[in-house]
Amino acid sequence: MMVVILILLAGCGGSRKSNTSNDDSNSVSSRDTFITVDVSKQYPKKELILQDIMDVEYIALESSDEFVCQGIVLYIGKEIMLVRNRIEDGIIFIFDRNGKGLRKINRRGQGPEEYLEYYWCLLDEDNGEIYVNQNMRPINVYDLHGKFLRKIDNDEGWNRIFSFDSKCLIARERTDLFDNIPSNNQRFALLSKQDGNVVKDFRIYYEKKVEWMIQNSSRNAGAAAPTLPVIPYRDSWLIMEPSSDTIYRITPDYNMAPFMARTPSIQSMKTGILLNPNIFTDDYYFMETVKLEYDLIRWEGFPTTNLAYDRKGNTIFEYTVYNDDFREKGPVNLAWQRTTNSEIAFYQLFEAYDLLEANEKGHLKGKLKEITAELNEDSNPVIMIVKYR
Repeated sequence: MMVVILILLAGCGGSRKSNTSNDDSNSVSSRDTFITVDVSKQYPKKELILQDIMDVEYIALESSDEFVCQGIVLYIGKEIMLVRNRIEDGIIFIFDRNGKGLRKINRRGQGPEEYLEYYWCLLDEDNGEIYVNQNMRPINVYDLHGKFLRKIDNDEGWNRIFSFDSKCLIARERTDLFDNIPSNNQRFALLSKQDGNVVKDFRIYYEKKVEWMIQNSSRNAGAAAPTLPVIPYRDSWLIMEPSSDTIYRITPDYNMAPFMARTPSIQSMKTGILLNPNIFTDDYYFMETVKLEYDLIRWEGFPTTNLAYDRKGNTIFEYTVYNDDFREKGPVNLAWQRTTNSEIAFYQLFEAYDLLEANEKGHLKGKLKEITAELNEDSNPVIMIVKYR
């Protein structure tokens, strides 16, 4: 069976209710704004400059015979980064936050302390541990030098697993995209980092499962537009299920509270429009909507719209964000970026040869231009890290 899975992030907009307690400037939880987003509306358009709303840092990965890599970021911590190649060769490169190569780990194999593949890796710097998920296999835990520490069973099929705090992982119970199993809830949980046992269980309930997969049985093909169900939000994490109209927040004290809602109800729409949160700053909530329409003949569809909620102005608009370090304006797609922790909003990879070509054409300026001047065509990629202010 040929299956094409398209992963898109979605978002939406509407009214506002403000919840404020104390004015702790280091805690977003004290200034959360609950909004309801109308996914069916059209909103005015607005342009933003990335550097005006977030801090941007560029890291050129050290290029040497030992540290030649394709720069696919697995995780960015406070002091080190985990990077791999595009092909799963088993190597995990460890760079410091200045891009200096520190060491390589490769525990690929079929032994009890090895991994066959790494579906993802996460870093727990406080405990000095690296977690390697093998996609429905047990999670292997290593120290920062690759020494095997323990194995965490994953018999319940947890996925979308991230580090919640020093003691727990946060995860979603796996759902098979094309298995239409009747259900009225989606399960999430906090799992012990020591043995994988459930520390606390959370459920998002809904009336019925929304069909957010497009299938063509005659062509044995299908496409899905899943959302990202677990999303970092400063000191907390957001969890969501497309069949529900509410997005929830899991707080540092292990409680679950409503964070954002959408209208009209996904249950009432003939052609569904999904809402996903993306990135949240002090000033803006960035989101995306995706309409559940897809042409399996042309392999195109799922039209999307980028939306942002202005927390100060209490307005929603359709946004385009530009990177000011490029003279030729090119949009930054916040919905497609990856993030790994509460410090970093997202990161993006720039190939050295692309930067050299752009610099030759006079398209670069600022710090990015300075870094590019030190590169050659064989250099490792440059990582742009975008941080919350």
